[in-house]
Order: sequence, then structure tokens, then C-alpha cells
Amino acid sequence: MAVCKRCFPQPRVILAETLKLDPATANDLAVKFRPKAWLRVLPRSHMVTPLGMGFGNSRFSSPHRRFRLVYIAQDLPTAIAETIVRDRFERSGDRVLDETEFDDWAVAEVSATDPLIVLDLRTTGLLRLGVSTDAARAKAHNDGQELSETVYGTFDVDGLVYGSRLTGAHCLAVYDRAVTCKLDATPAIELLRHPGLVPALQEIGVTVRSSRFL
Repeated sequence: MAVCKRCFPQPRVILAETLKLDPATANDLAVKFRPKAWLRVLPRSHMVTPLGMGFGNSRFSSPHRRFRLVYIAQDLPTAIAETIVRDRFERSGDRVLDETEFDDWAVAEVSATDPLIVLDLRTTGLLRLGVSTDAARAKAHNDGQELSETVYGTFDVDGLVYGSRLTGAHCLAVYDRAVTCKLDATPAIELLRHPGLVPALQEIGVTVRSSRFL
């Protein structure tokens, strides 16, 4: 998806945090980004509120519970890999999941009603900011959480765009302050009902154990 760096407000300094980010570099990395029909995989128990948010321990969450996030992915394989599969098949040749593993999950399409202003961490962003690449690419979340909390408190941006460490596809972490005014979601459906589920799992090398998919 194309992005545009013209005609958007300059990042606004709000609060100083322990991690120091150069404002000029952050401004240069700020881009307009308008996702259309991206995917959010979420617990089925929350499917009536597909843009609902809570405090948790995730890649860019606030360790001090200062804000909440919505994560969305460019495609279904990435949304599933980031939410359900993760690292469970490392050193394993048996990449099979039982159908019941998907019973508790739902999926919704999420689009931006207005362009989001996000920091672009997909290529050289972290290097240019002088931040460890572990912030977006490591299993541990410490560096990403420190970066995100600094960005949230220092710059008036809507979130972060980054590459999934599992599939390489684009992902967005959208801050709560932008979710309610700039994002819209379709009603969520049970993940097992999504017509793209099997192709998505095939793309990441996972098989579902169920007679309905034979």
C-alpha cells in the first residue's frame, strides 16, 4: 500500500521519556498510511467489539498501562501467525493443529476512515532512530515496549507500521487515541468460517486436523 509524506502535521513533542529519539528523524519516518480491509484475529469472546482494547503484554504495549493498542495485519496468514501460531512449531516437523484450536478465535476486517500518521519501522527506521532492531524483530518485547511508550508520550502519531518477524508482511499497531476516531471494522465472524482460513494456513505451512477440510 502506498504511503504519502506530504500534507500532514508535524509530530508534536508532548512528554520526555527515558529513551531519547531524535525529533527530526522521527518526523522523517512519519508517513500517512491508510489500511483497507486488513485483518484482526481476536478472541471469540470479544467478537461483538472487534475494535475492543485491553492492557496486555504484547510487542508494543505499555508496561505502565498508559495506553492500549489494536494490532492489524496486511493478510490473514500474518494475522494468524502473529496471534495463534507464533513460535509453537520451532524444531518441530509436525505442523498440525486440531480444529478445536480455532474454536475460540474470530476475525474482522479493519480499515482506516482517515489516513493514520504512523512511524515507519519496516526497513531502516529502527536503525535510523538508534533503537535496537529487537524492538520489532525479537521474541522478547522489552525493547518494543520501551520504544512504543516513548513514541506515544513524545510524538502526536497514531501508531507504528512494522514488518512481522514471522512472515515479513506489514503490520500496524494503532494507539487507542486513533482507534476510536480513525478505524472502522466489519462485524467479526468465527475464524473457522472464514473462507481463506485453509489457504492462509497452507501459506505458513500449517495443516488443520478436521474432516471438514478434507
